[in-house]
Amino acid sequence: MARTKEFDPEAALRAALELFWRRGYEATSMSDLVEHLGIGRASIYATFGNKHDLYLKALESYDRSGLTPMVRELSQPGPALPPVRAIVRRYAAEAADEQLRPLGCMVTNTAAELAPHDTAATRLVEHNWDQLEAVLRSALVRAQAQGELPADRDPLALARMLLVLMQGLRVVGRASGDPARVRDAAEQALTLLD
Repeated sequence: MARTKEFDPEAALRAALELFWRRGYEATSMSDLVEHLGIGRASIYATFGNKHDLYLKALESYDRSGLTPMVRELSQPGPALPPVRAIVRRYAAEAADEQLRPLGCMVTNTAAELAPHDTAATRLVEHNWDQLEAVLRSALVRAQAQGELPADRDPLALARMLLVLMQGLRVVGRASGDPARVRDAAEQALTLLD
């Protein structure tokens, strides 16, 4: 007879995500996970696999929850550019926020730490970026159709520029003590939408 789990796997996954997000993949040991999750090593392996598998599952969980509000925001009827601008400004504000800055973005952190040598992590990072690029492009196409964005602008190129900017804001914001650096960069990039 199979034993029932004595812990909530979703709660354990959230706890693992929090620890990986705060410390990074390499700086988090299995012993750290056992202590932080409050479950045994064998239970972690049986439920999630090894540390790498657990990290990827945590990243997938982060990815699923992160874009839904943005998709909703960018899909609202009415003018399309104000929500695009609001999202870019929010990225800049979060990157400059003293409380949020040390964590950064889990996807951006993974891109910097693991993607150069981990194909599974790279796939998840690219998936997130593909989705972000697609929702931005869709909003920019709509903005162009509504006359908010000049006809000579390329929505795909602009979406890619915004994606790179937003990821860069997270990297620079995490490393810099100057909040004006990220805010000024965001505002300058937004002039390309005029």
